[in-house]
Amino acid sequence: MLRKISIAFLAFASFIYSNAQDSTKTSTTTISGAVDVYYKYDFAKTKFNNYTSFTNSHNSFELGMANLKVEHTVGKIDMVADLAFGQREKEFSYNDEGITQAIKQLYVSYSPASWLKLTAGSWATHCSYEVADAPLNRNYSMSYMFSYGPFLHTGIKADVSTGRHSFTVGVANPTDYKFSQTDSKKFFIAQYVIAPCDGWKLFVNYVGGQRPSDSAKTYYYEIVMSGKVTDKFNIGYHLGANSYKFQTNGKYGSSQAWWGTVLYLNYDPQSWLGLTLRGEYFNDDKQLLMFAAAPDGGNIFAATLSANFKIDNLTIIPELRIENASQQIFTNSSGNATKSAANVLLAAVYHF
Repeated sequence: MLRKISIAFLAFASFIYSNAQDSTKTSTTTISGAVDVYYKYDFAKTKFNNYTSFTNSHNSFELGMANLKVEHTVGKIDMVADLAFGQREKEFSYNDEGITQAIKQLYVSYSPASWLKLTAGSWATHCSYEVADAPLNRNYSMSYMFSYGPFLHTGIKADVSTGRHSFTVGVANPTDYKFSQTDSKKFFIAQYVIAPCDGWKLFVNYVGGQRPSDSAKTYYYEIVMSGKVTDKFNIGYHLGANSYKFQTNGKYGSSQAWWGTVLYLNYDPQSWLGLTLRGEYFNDDKQLLMFAAAPDGGNIFAATLSANFKIDNLTIIPELRIENASQQIFTNSSGNATKSAANVLLAAVYHF
């Protein structure tokens, strides 16, 4: 089945490309990439105080991700192949194994009109304020909202742009699956973006469908906002929720949900220095996720302060993260359960 899907996708991409080729049109190819590494120290001297993505370590030098992205354009056709390796990519593509796990993004796009783009393939999610690529984030560690939201989608979508407004609608495999499971139903994805004024954007995102693991119906909603206050100060905001309806004896029960909100305060006193304070509240009162240490559910508040020292294409990020939970989900240096945790890390991120 996997071989048939791969052959069909390649045939589709080849068909679009061959029918759009015109020897009179110029083509452009762009190659970019990045690498990131880090060291993290947990004050409780354990790696088990981490419940978010990509930084599950203690007192260890770690490899994040190395990625190489190739973008090719000819006429109205675009192709993107984004390959990545490392622990960060392994966690991003957690449903895949082998060489498929190295495919971070792979898609082709066709723009029949200036206001319309059609895309087929696999791409990073439109959800969340943060992204998997370390150079595009000001904090190195990830938020709870990013870690438990969608990572990627594989399917088809249409992007419509009309001035200050844009829309995206699409149909995809179940969230985070590059290859659909047997008889799994497709997910619907959507996004609405408005730029009310220069320097400000508001995103309304949605992902919904029936997940293959347990047939639960899942609906993810969020609002993401970014805004420029002054030349040196801007803010970001993320509010999201994921609701579930579980099936028992062939019937679906009432909705249960986790939700969270994140505020980002970004200040750049110098061109070579940036400061970001991220404050996050994450609520899982229904115990829908992996916090086994809190069987009755609970909530977490996390504050992360990061500095960005920029030297050409290199960014050095020292970071302090402090967390406090309503339940004893963390471990202290004596090995006992506690409600609080803290760690520091130092990351180096290079892009070209």
